[in-house]
Amino acid sequence: MSAEDLERYETEIELQLYKEYRDVLPMFAYVVETERRFYLTNGVKMDVKNEAGRVYFELNLQDAWVWDMYRPARFVANVRVVTFKDVNVEELAGKDI
Repeated sequence: MSAEDLERYETEIELQLYKEYRDVLPMFAYVVETERRFYLTNGVKMDVKNEAGRVYFELNLQDAWVWDMYRPARFVANVRVVTFKDVNVEELAGKDI
């Protein structure tokens, strides 16, 4: 497989992932971004921890979807994330009834 073939393959996978993201977005209440991953989730609990003077974040997500083109299954029942980097949690706007 040439570098051009690999680039074309990765571009196609990324496009499929974006289309899946667009389709599943209405199913979720929160967006969570870490330095390594992007999640859609319906439940998020974040605890700020301090151990030996180092602050870190522990996140527990329930009913989540993970943006990761290398995962065969992106829907996950429970996710635990521990990170020393920034975390962004946003509540998505609800739909008007």
